Amino acid sequence: MPRWAELGGGLPSVMRLGLATRGNTSLSADDVALAVECGVNYLNWCGHNDGIAQALRGKLIDRGSVAVAMQLDARDAACAESEIEDALHMLGTHRIDVVTFYYVESKSEWGQITARDGALHVLEAEKQTGRVGLIGLTTHQRKLAAECAGENKLDLLMVRYNAAHRGAEQDVFPVTERLGLPVVVYTAQRWGGLRRATRDDPSGFTPPAATEWYRFALAHPAVSVVLMAPNGRQELEENLRLLGNWRAPTAAEFEVMASHGLRVRKNAGRFP
Repeated sequence: MPRWAELGGGLPSVMRLGLATRGNTSLSADDVALAVECGVNYLNWCGHNDGIAQALRGKLIDRGSVAVAMQLDARDAACAESEIEDALHMLGTHRIDVVTFYYVESKSEWGQITARDGALHVLEAEKQTGRVGLIGLTTHQRKLAAECAGENKLDLLMVRYNAAHRGAEQDVFPVTERLGLPVVVYTAQRWGGLRRATRDDPSGFTPPAATEWYRFALAHPAVSVVLMAPNGRQELEENLRLLGNWRAPTAAEFEVMASHGLRVRKNAGRFP
């Protein structure tokens, strides 16, 4: 199982286990610095003045050794220009390595983004100046992701993928592998659901720990980066244990996790 991935665009090689912050989790600047010290260098920033922003502004990490990613809410050009300026200022950097359009869930949204006055043209211009590296798309809609990827306007896709939600294996990964497009995946633990028991579990079954669900997602060759989003130092340190035992699941381990994923899916209610 490869430890490193090449995303292109002049970015450094990235550890395939990436670090994400979210509005409902908490990591300090020191926590982020610890992760980078351990080798994690794909940092997915959530847009707040959080540990990633503080670590970058405070120069606690070597900017040249990390790839900084953000999700862009803007759909039109004017809003995109403002959002990029604000992000560069908050991060204290001259460049954002990966910018993905955040949660594009319909073809009409994509049409707005790619229109003459849409946000895509701003990112393309910023890419020419070097202030933006790769341009990507974040979505839950697998077929939309594959369709947009086929238009050759994107450098990267960001989709959800886990043992309970494996549709990307049929709908997305064959397309991205053919195009040579990197894929970043999120919700590897299915919001913690994969670490919890279901009423259909075999007697004596204990769901695998968080590290094993990252291992499951990392095992797919179409996946470039799997994001972890720990809440606090303890969860971060638990996740970082994967780095000391970096390997693909055995066939038996994979089958156990895949079976539990099916049970989680069955018991989760509506699950597209």
